[in-house]
Amino acid sequence: MAGVTHDGQRWSNADQDRVDLVDYDAGWPAMFQSEAARIRSAIGALVRVDLEHFGSTAIPGLAAKSIIDIMVISADQSRWPSLVEPIQRLGYVFWADNPRRDRMFFVKGMPPFGERRTHHVHVRTPVDARTALVFRDYLRAHPDDLSRYASLKRELASAHATDRDVYTDGKARFVEEIVGKATAPSGRSQP
Repeated sequence: MAGVTHDGQRWSNADQDRVDLVDYDAGWPAMFQSEAARIRSAIGALVRVDLEHFGSTAIPGLAAKSIIDIMVISADQSRWPSLVEPIQRLGYVFWADNPRRDRMFFVKGMPPFGERRTHHVHVRTPVDARTALVFRDYLRAHPDDLSRYASLKRELASAHATDRDVYTDGKARFVEEIVGKATAPSGRSQP
């Protein structure tokens, strides 16, 4: 899975590629639909996929980095390499050195290849996709937990605006808590 990745210097673009949260934008679902249609058209019949809008821009009312996260869900990992070129033609950079070998990741607009990130494409198996979708669906249905998550995100973004890894890692315990609630057996809180 060769391809252009980032500039090879882990933090060289941190000042341009900041964790900046904005209030929820009601246009984000339409942006997802538009880009998902482009992706579906580009990959055609290469691989059978489902496309999902996930992440904070998929949760009404939640402040987010203005980046549309698109999950391409496909069980046939042997066909994944055929996705690289068509997605790159849409202006995405393929993150070939992703430490997760069981996933693929593409970024559109990331400095120095653009002015700012606008879209991420995450290629995952159905099993791997489940946690992110459970988290999304639970927060859509539970405003109190959504409010707690919004506060945590703002706190982390303020403290770690130029360190995406620390920002993301700081949310891990909360995500684990919510997924636990969402998947708990009968008798505990569920969506």
